[in-house]
Order: sequence, then C-alpha cells, then structure tokens
Amino acid sequence: MSKSVIITILVISLSSCIKDKPRILIIGDSISIGYTPFVKASLSNEADVFHNPGNGQHTGTGMKKIEEWIKDEHWDIIQFNWGLWDLCYRHPDSHIQGNRDKVNGSLTYTVDEYAANLDTIVTILKTKTKAKLIYVTTTYVPENEAGRFQKDVIRYNDAAKNIMKKHHILVNDIYEQSIPIHQKYGKGTADVHYSIQGYKKLSEQITNYLRSEIE
Repeated sequence: MSKSVIITILVISLSSCIKDKPRILIIGDSISIGYTPFVKASLSNEADVFHNPGNGQHTGTGMKKIEEWIKDEHWDIIQFNWGLWDLCYRHPDSHIQGNRDKVNGSLTYTVDEYAANLDTIVTILKTKTKAKLIYVTTTYVPENEAGRFQKDVIRYNDAAKNIMKKHHILVNDIYEQSIPIHQKYGKGTADVHYSIQGYKKLSEQITNYLRSEIE
C-alpha cells in the first residue's frame, strides 16, 4: 500500500471521529441579547451558540415568529425565555422609554394569557424540532421600574414553570441569582437591564447549565 493511500485512509478515519459541535439557539429579549456574547465565548470550544434575530419581545411575538427563528435547521439545544415584556404595563402617552406606565397603562398579557401563549409556543417547538428544550426564568425587576411590578415576576415565573412541568421541559431558574447580580451590577432601581459586568455574571448561570446539558 502506497504512502499516499495510507495518509488518505488516516485522514478519513480521523475526520469520522471528529463530531460537529452542538448547535444552541438562544431565544429571548434584551436580557438574553446582553448575556449571549459571553455565553458564546465561554462555550466556543464546546458548542456553536446563536441568538434569534432581534429582540424576542413578548410571547405574542414568540408565537408569530418561533417557526421563522428555528427554520428547518438542526438545533441540539433551544433555550428560550419570555416574561419581562409580557408583564409590562404601557400607555401611548407615556414619555418613558417603551411607553412604560404601571399606573395608567395596560398590561401586555395577563399571567393566564402568558401561560397560554407559552403553552402554544412549547407545543410548536415540540412539533417542529427534536432539540433539547430549556426554559430560563425571568430576571429581577427593581422596585422603581416604571412599567413593571416587582411581585409580578414571581407570579409569571411560577406560571411558566407550571407549563414547563406539563410538557416535561427543563427549567434553568436564574431568578434568585439575578437579584444580587442586579443589585450590584444593574442599571439602577428603575431599570431591568444590567451593566456589561452584570451580563457577564448572568451569563455564568446560563453557561454552566448549558454545559451540563451538552451531550
């Protein structure tokens, strides 16, 4: 057997042993947009991480766009979250960013509507993909947030966890961990968002869970 043939056989054998990295799709709002680059960097040797185009907003947007976001592509893991937009009160006359107004505004989706929407989204996901599904709970709402009530996050998270339990979906519950992270690295008591350092800290909660689920 010639040397070139032996080399070719070795190359083919080695190639067959190298598996493609798992593909992970993260779906969510601006909080997930903030931490995804850190997750992507941390898992760069273990998985290819993507985020849905743009902001996932609320569950109404999710129902409309979920099939567009997952397409016909192969995903090993799909991590998803909705909540902060769903529990937000808005009023067209409000001059606060996003027309937030929890005094005079209207709620985007009640907790029951939110749960029903999540149920629909999960049903679509289970029909359209064989990916492992992971739900991430909604993060902390500071007390002076203009369009959101602090207590609502717990109610919406409980509703979401009930839907995930019904469908046997994994839950990465980061709510409690998000509280001290926001208190130290958040953008103040009137903003649900985080500093760069805060998103990096949040990403650790996401990365560790995803790493444990990568097969």
